[in-house]
Amino acid sequence: MRSLFTLLCCLFLIAISSCRKDFETISSYGKLAFSKDTVFLDTVFSNIGSATYNLKVYNRGNNAITIPQIELKNGTASNYRLNVDGIPGKEFQDIEILAKDSIYVFIETTINANNNLNLLYTDKILFDTGENQQEVDLVTLVQDAHFIFPGKDAITMKIDSLTLDGQPTSLKGRFLTDAELSMFTSSKPIVIYGFAAIPKNKTLSIEAGTNVYFHDNSGLIVDDKATLKVKGTRSKKVVFEGDRLEHSFSDIPGQWGTIWMRAGSINNEIHHAIIRNGIIGILVDSLENTARPTLKIENTEIYNHASFGILGRETNIEGHNLVIGNAGQASLAATIGGSYKFTHATFSNFWSNSLRQLPAVLVNNFFTYKNEAGEEIIETRNLHAANFTNCIIDGNNNIEFIIDFADGGGIFNYNISNSMIQFNDINNSFNDIPQLDFTNPFYQNNILNGNSHFRDPQRNDFVIGEESNAINKASSSAYPVDLLGIDRTSNPDIGAYQHVVFE
Repeated sequence: MRSLFTLLCCLFLIAISSCRKDFETISSYGKLAFSKDTVFLDTVFSNIGSATYNLKVYNRGNNAITIPQIELKNGTASNYRLNVDGIPGKEFQDIEILAKDSIYVFIETTINANNNLNLLYTDKILFDTGENQQEVDLVTLVQDAHFIFPGKDAITMKIDSLTLDGQPTSLKGRFLTDAELSMFTSSKPIVIYGFAAIPKNKTLSIEAGTNVYFHDNSGLIVDDKATLKVKGTRSKKVVFEGDRLEHSFSDIPGQWGTIWMRAGSINNEIHHAIIRNGIIGILVDSLENTARPTLKIENTEIYNHASFGILGRETNIEGHNLVIGNAGQASLAATIGGSYKFTHATFSNFWSNSLRQLPAVLVNNFFTYKNEAGEEIIETRNLHAANFTNCIIDGNNNIEFIIDFADGGGIFNYNISNSMIQFNDINNSFNDIPQLDFTNPFYQNNILNGNSHFRDPQRNDFVIGEESNAINKASSSAYPVDLLGIDRTSNPDIGAYQHVVFE
């Protein structure tokens, strides 16, 4: 016991001595080293704070030093904020660094674009003065933008929640005004906080080249009898993504909510868009008209969503030249019946962030719920069509295509032709499921477990190469060019892309 007490006392004395600051220092002599000579703060939106960036300052000498002064060149008027060795501010005196040691400088900024003639905002951190002065450049690209915020109660300051179908919801947001419906152009990015809803009998047209950014827990809602028209072109795509512009956020899923086309929304069209890094890329609800698609989508890329690329629930979707890449559950879930027709689409799920339970493509005709007695009830709906023509269905699971049929009567139509499907049933688990018998007449000219030869599936690059088994195996279609505009009128390849020779 006595030896334990002695040991604790020694440790206490060592801890106290390690915190002392009575060491001798010499003045800085212009030989500081830095982890970088320029700190690039990724693009920020006007009046929205940046992420925090760090700079490491090294004293590589054999003596402890004191830096007499650290300051921003623009002084207290600078739009940058610093934290030096745990102390916030814009000017600092007598900062000490031990021999062979270092300190951190943390940098943030908030910039009003209206007060800056140049979109590139710069400053410098100055270390020391006179002939010993050293500097590190700070550079930030500033984007002005249109911001859409939820409303607030003037007295309680409580953020407004959306009311849909006359019922309050837990979604923070509001309906767009007529003026806001007209501001989705390429002149300025759009930044949405909360859920922005298109009102009944209104149309939101998004011009080519527009960038739409969503804050956390935000999204776009197309209400009953409302319409969304996304009018991108091959050279000027419309981009939907999260509002964190730092490079480190470029491929992080789940940064925003979804584009939700509610039951009764009509004539929605998406052309030449990129939709990435949300929870669900597009959620499309309830069958409005079996003869008219709720959503037509073409020449569009949907990547890196935490749950689904597209989740359809008893709806009508028609798509071609479509790529739906990595997602935490399924790239495409065509559920509760409906009508789904895809031509020259690539559904490819190489999700690696967690264990994925669902295939790249899931089709079913039912939903389940529990009644008041706690019993599980299964209800079926008509599957008017689940047609896949010239499609690649692939991923890093053995089974990437499932048709899940619940017997309840009604229509159940599907047809898969000239497609390449990853379906390696190593345990023969699906032998007794007729909908997954690839010899039945609902399947024609398909390739099972072929080599897609994607360029870089982990990075959602699903262009196919010269070793792909999809080459020249597609049937002729009404879509003469691929997603990149390459001609496919003769010898078309399966999927959204014609093959290329990789460098």
